[in-house]
Amino acid sequence: MNRLATETSPYLRQHADNPVDWYPWGDEAFERARAEGKPIFLSIGYSTCHWCHVMAHESFEDPAIAAKMNADFVCIKVDREERPDIDSVYMTFTQALTGHGGWPMTVFLTPELKPFYAGTYFPPADQRGMPGLPRLLDSITHAWTADRGRILESAATIVTKMRDATEAIGNRAGALGPDVAERVVQTLTGMYDHEAGGFGGAPKFPPVSTLEFLLTYQTHAAVDERAAILEMVTHTLGRMAAGGIYDQLGGGFARYAVDAHWLVPHFEKMLYDNAQLARLYLHAFQVTHDPEHERIARETLDYLLREMRDPAGGFYAAQDADSEGIEGKFFVWTVEEIEAVLGASDGQLFCAVFDVTPLGNFEDPHHPELEDRSVLSRPYPLSTIAVDRGIPVDDLARTVETLRARMLAAREQRVHPSRDDKVLTSWNGLALSAFAEGGRILGEPRYLEAALGCAGFLRDAMWDGERLLHAYGEGRAHVEGMIDDYAMLGLGLVDLYRATGDLGHLTWAEALLGRVAAQFHDDADGGFFEAPLDGEPLVLKQKPFFDAPTPSGNGAVALLAAWLGRYTGRAEWEAVATEVIGLVGDQFERAPTGFATTLQALELSLAPRREIAIVGTANARAPFEREVAQRFLPTTLIAPAPNGGGLPVLEGRDVAQGAAAYVCEEMVCKLPATTVEALRDQLDR
Repeated sequence: MNRLATETSPYLRQHADNPVDWYPWGDEAFERARAEGKPIFLSIGYSTCHWCHVMAHESFEDPAIAAKMNADFVCIKVDREERPDIDSVYMTFTQALTGHGGWPMTVFLTPELKPFYAGTYFPPADQRGMPGLPRLLDSITHAWTADRGRILESAATIVTKMRDATEAIGNRAGALGPDVAERVVQTLTGMYDHEAGGFGGAPKFPPVSTLEFLLTYQTHAAVDERAAILEMVTHTLGRMAAGGIYDQLGGGFARYAVDAHWLVPHFEKMLYDNAQLARLYLHAFQVTHDPEHERIARETLDYLLREMRDPAGGFYAAQDADSEGIEGKFFVWTVEEIEAVLGASDGQLFCAVFDVTPLGNFEDPHHPELEDRSVLSRPYPLSTIAVDRGIPVDDLARTVETLRARMLAAREQRVHPSRDDKVLTSWNGLALSAFAEGGRILGEPRYLEAALGCAGFLRDAMWDGERLLHAYGEGRAHVEGMIDDYAMLGLGLVDLYRATGDLGHLTWAEALLGRVAAQFHDDADGGFFEAPLDGEPLVLKQKPFFDAPTPSGNGAVALLAAWLGRYTGRAEWEAVATEVIGLVGDQFERAPTGFATTLQALELSLAPRREIAIVGTANARAPFEREVAQRFLPTTLIAPAPNGGGLPVLEGRDVAQGAAAYVCEEMVCKLPATTVEALRDQLDR
């Protein structure tokens, strides 16, 4: 066993028995590199990454390659999920050098941690124009020995240029009007894939933040464009839910599809995807009342409760793509396997519904001997299949649910993919939001209970009253919290407050935002750094503005600040949102899918302020409270009165002197005046 055996990260422990003399990131490795004058071989990945497994098996478990690495380099392993700040620094360099990024990421550093060469996956031998890792190691070693001065000079120049480029981000676009969002929507409409949904081609990632922005925008768009905008959202959600990217048996979404039609996934399931997608489907259900959106939201939340919940209340990070060393083996089926479970007649019906054919639709280049396997999908409406088979559609739907349950039970007997059981504060903030919204919108007590349990775990394990920690594993929390941790947990607490009326959740969210303002803000140029000002010094201090699979740190801060500004009436919070929006406003139209979280903050900042107070006894209020909870998007402030008593101060004044059970401050929904009048008439009656 090497030094990784005592680490809390499952990814690092996966490499504990490699013959490579791995170090975790830290001073011990850096001091050895400086003392011996060796370059650093930095490998960054994560536990559910398929190609990380491939490179580990091919190269890091090979004694000859490991001997070469140990002789000429100081080798460091980093879990990108545990240290996203390190990952983002060296990913910036890798993308600049190669034009693309990905994991595993392979970076060569000077002993001062400055990068001078990088790539992603390298095979164990030369293939298809790609150098094999042994040849690359020899080339780097030769250059380091023969021309070290030039390498050190080049590395210093690279870091200087990276710093200059980072500091140029954020051009203070100034105040922005509603026409900006309108132009962004026009750009997105031009990018939209009308056939398969989503934006762009393969590989295809769920565009969660972009769809949330569009769902928000359409509520107040002109009547003639509202339907088209909503169609982009609902069509994309429908195609994803019908595709192989969605686990048709167990619920939950894979990370992305390798094709443009959502069919063949990269099978790992991430907490951040499933939390955000469950919340998005809930919001689409609020707008459309489509029971399919409710079904997908419920199944996704139930998957998280069933397979990803830590007994202490938090949620695990991810589930692997591989089982028994084979990608997707747990999830794919042959016709013969299905008929062995269901019998010939029911098996044929199941195959028709889930598009399983004798030829299959999935091929694994690493295991060509495994043939005729299919990823389950639902490309045809049940109504079409019912007509073809002469079955009433309701009867068919009940039969399909029975067959799904039998197939899921059979799948449970397979060897499960491994699970990354570390708990990350930022991703748990997203899960907190999803379960709080599930409890509020669906009136489901167990979802609200899960949200409260998650918040309690994070308060007990990750918060000391002043600072958050980022990662928890093996019974201990560590790694200084980053901007994502504070902002995403804060947003989760806002959703939990909206669901419960407990002011303590809002108070904690304010404390988190206050910590962000004090410890992450760039007082010189505006915006917020990824890591705290007094955190570990890296070669680059970055400000995350661009949405990836998760909201950007600055975008999430802007959204949190906009919400808290509205709830508390504190102008300084609204000023934080305005500052972040202004820093990137000139980039909205250039890369709209990358700034959708900040666009949501813009929408909230521009929205008018209307309030509805529902008064009366608890029994009289109950149906109206349910209506508000189910119908109003989270772009509406909803403040249930704690214990039936007084409400928090909104807009600097007390509301209804404790008589109001519910206050809904209508934000981005911007209901038409006729709808508001109709609601007033209903309340009067």
